[in-house]
Amino acid sequence: MTKPADIGLIGLAVMGENLVLNMESKGFRVACFNRSVEKVDAFLASRGKDRNLIGCHSLEELVSKLSQPRKIMMMVRAGKPVDELMNTLLPLLSTGDVLIDGGNSHYPDTVRRCRTSAEYGVLFVGAGVSGGEEGALNGPSLMPGGAVEAWPLIKPIFQAIAAKVADDNQPCCEWIGPDGSGHFVKMVHNGIEYGDIQLVSEAYHLMSQGLGMSAHAIQPIFESWNKGILDSYLIEITADILGKTDPETGHPVVDIILDAAGQKGTGKWTSQVGLDLGVAIPQIAEAVFARSISAIKDERIAASTMLQGPPGSGFSVDHEEFIKQLHDAVYAAKICSYAQGFQLLRAASQEYSWNLNFGEIALMWRGGCIIRARFLDAIKQAFVARPDLPNLVLAPFFSEALARFQNSWRSVVKTAVDLGIPLPAMSTALTYYDGYRCARLPANLLQAMRDYFGAHTYERIDRPRGEFFHTNWTGKGGDTSSTTYNA
Repeated sequence: MTKPADIGLIGLAVMGENLVLNMESKGFRVACFNRSVEKVDAFLASRGKDRNLIGCHSLEELVSKLSQPRKIMMMVRAGKPVDELMNTLLPLLSTGDVLIDGGNSHYPDTVRRCRTSAEYGVLFVGAGVSGGEEGALNGPSLMPGGAVEAWPLIKPIFQAIAAKVADDNQPCCEWIGPDGSGHFVKMVHNGIEYGDIQLVSEAYHLMSQGLGMSAHAIQPIFESWNKGILDSYLIEITADILGKTDPETGHPVVDIILDAAGQKGTGKWTSQVGLDLGVAIPQIAEAVFARSISAIKDERIAASTMLQGPPGSGFSVDHEEFIKQLHDAVYAAKICSYAQGFQLLRAASQEYSWNLNFGEIALMWRGGCIIRARFLDAIKQAFVARPDLPNLVLAPFFSEALARFQNSWRSVVKTAVDLGIPLPAMSTALTYYDGYRCARLPANLLQAMRDYFGAHTYERIDRPRGEFFHTNWTGKGGDTSSTTYNA
C-alpha cells in the first residue's frame, strides 16, 4: 500500500507548486490537486518529476491519500473560489482534520470560515504567506492563525519550510492567534509593504527627475544603501532592477515600464481597517492613493500640458550631499511606516482580544517576506523591553534615529516641494511624526465647529475627561453657557 501523504495542497499555480516542492525537499510527502487536473499531470511530469509526491485527480482522491488527522492547504484565489472549494471539501473531511487557507484572504472572511469549519469539526487556519514565488520555494514567512488546536499538527511542516534567519536559525513562523489574526497580520505586512515600496520609488523619482540621473547611475547608490542601515529586501531588489538592461532596446528595463501601478487590495483593506479602528496610518493610505493616481496615466499626461508647477528647474544643492540626506530621509520615513503598522496591530489585538505578540511578529518578518529589513531585530528588542510600548517611534533606538535624521528628512521634503516633485509617502510620514509629537493640535477649533453646526459637544481642558459640553454659539447677547453631558 502506498504510504499516505503528510499534507495535501490544492492549487498548482506558481506559488502552490513552489510550496509543494519546498515541503517535499524538507522530507514531507505531499499530495497535490488542481481544479484543472491536467495541470497535476503536467506538474508531475516536469518540476515534480521523481519527487515524493502524489498526484490526485479529484478532491475525494486527495482526501483518501492523506494520513490522519488530515492536513490540507488551499492555495487558490481569495474570495469566492475559497468558499466554493470549502463547500465541496468540508463534507469530505472528519473531525480533527485541518484545513488551511494560504491565500491573501480578507481577515473577516477567515473569521467566518473558522466558524463554518468548526460546524464540521474541522480546524481552520488562515495563514499569511509572504515572500512571493522565491519565498514559497526557498522559505517564506508564514503567519498562521485560527483554531489553536491545529498548531501542533502543522507546526513541524510550517516551521520546516519557513525561512530561517542566519543569526539564530529561528524559523520565520510562529502561531499568531485566534480566528482571522494570521491573515490580519499578513494584511498589515502588505500595508507596510505598500508604504515601503512607495518610499523607495520616491527616492528613485527624486534622483531620476530631480537630479537627472540615469537608472544605471542610480543603481550603485541603492546597492551601497543596502550595505548599511537601509539593508532590506526592497532596497536590494531595487538595485537589481535598476541594473537590468532591455536586450531589445538597449535601455534600462525600468525606463520602458509604463508608470501605472496595479494593486490586489491588501493595501486598501489595511487603510480601511485603520479608519474602522480609528488608527492613524496615513503613510500606508497615501501609498495606496499614489497607485490610484498613477493609474490615471492619460489624465496625468493631459494635465502636465495644462497645469503649471514651480518656476525653475534643477537642484541648487550639492548632489552628493543631497543623496546622503535622501538616504536619511528614507530611513526616517521607513520607521514611521512600520510604526503605523504596529499601531494598527495593537488596536486590532485589543479590539478582537487576540493578544498579539508584537516582538514575535517582528521576528517572523526578518526573513522570507517582502518587508524584511535589518531593523526588525531592533523592533523585537523594543517590544521585549516594553511590551506595552504605545508607539514604535518612542523606543530609544528609533526616537534617537528620528532625531538624528530629521533635518535631512525635512530638507528633502522642502526641496521636493520647491521642485514640484510629489512625495506622498515621505512627506506624509513627516506630517505623522510631527502630529504625533505635537502636544496641542488645532482639534479644539475643529470640535468647536462640530459643536456649532451639529451640537456634537466637546470636552474641556479644565474638567475631567469624559465630561462633554455644548455651547449655544448663536445665543443672544453673546451667551456661551455650556451644558454638561456625562459620557
